Amino acid sequence: MKRETLFLKTTIILMGLPVLALCIFAVPGIANFAVELYPDMAYLKYLIFLVMYSATIPFYIALYQAYKLLSYIDKSKAFSQFSVTALKKIKYCAIAISSIYVVGMPLFYLIGEKDDAPGVILIGMILIFASFVIAVFAAVLQKLLRNAIEIKTENDLTV
Repeated sequence: MKRETLFLKTTIILMGLPVLALCIFAVPGIANFAVELYPDMAYLKYLIFLVMYSATIPFYIALYQAYKLLSYIDKSKAFSQFSVTALKKIKYCAIAISSIYVVGMPLFYLIGEKDDAPGVILIGMILIFASFVIAVFAAVLQKLLRNAIEIKTENDLTV
């Protein structure tokens, strides 16, 4: 099992690298592009920074919680309250990411409308939907894990 969790831990780390690269290289370009589209609204640059960078905070927290969850699996503590807590935090992070992009959707609309690129709005909708799906999935896993822990506790008390 350690080999599989090591692979997943590596994957989690590799998932964080493209987001970091996007934050360093793409977000400033997007913000400057928005200011070029709307020169009279220079504050759009800071709103884009706020939306994009604030969404990365819960993303990295969720990655860290997923990493911790894999560590619990390595330590044979998969069916513990720690795992339920990690899944709960992942669910809240996914909800936060989705909420941040819902609030920032007017920025996607402004850029897509002025640039005549409906794909920008579609990208925003995909980010919202993907985060929401992850939140629902984490909630289902959290509930299943909680039920499994209760069954395990009842069986331990019975035997």
